[in-house]
Amino acid sequence: MKFPMVGSTIEVQSYKHNATLHRVWEETVILKGTTQEVIGGNDRIIVQESDGRQWRTREPAICYFTANHWFNVIGMIRNDGIYYYCNLGTPFTYDQEALKYIDYDLDIKVFPDMTYKLLDEDEFAVHKKQMNYPDEVEVILRRTVDELVSWISQQKGPFEPGFVEYWYERFLTHR
Repeated sequence: MKFPMVGSTIEVQSYKHNATLHRVWEETVILKGTTQEVIGGNDRIIVQESDGRQWRTREPAICYFTANHWFNVIGMIRNDGIYYYCNLGTPFTYDQEALKYIDYDLDIKVFPDMTYKLLDEDEFAVHKKQMNYPDEVEVILRRTVDELVSWISQQKGPFEPGFVEYWYERFLTHR
């Protein structure tokens, strides 16, 4: 995989298991890009839903994608602290068009005090039947929930104190 240069912008695309486009984030600035990890930043960008609806993000965010784990993490910078939204899905790929991953419905929302909540289990159950998720995918995702909870409690990776702030400062220099 060849990555765009630091400071360039990319589109982020999420897909569903049945290969349909789920959501597109118009513009994320690359702050770090390797075969193992991509860190990007954005602020009040347009997000396009698969049904054509569009909305604009409300705050600056630092995005963390990994090639080794079945999740990505968005650190949203708000007045009352950093909130994290963790999407469970495949490791990313990048193909010159966009950074891409398959979204598997389950999400974990992390609050500034590092408490968290598992979201969308009902959506996962419905899509698992509709799209025939393989049993192996469910096993990986359940293991990934445990892994993410461990990262959160250990304040590891994107949850490390100062991680989002550090990358946000870098983002501000590349806008």
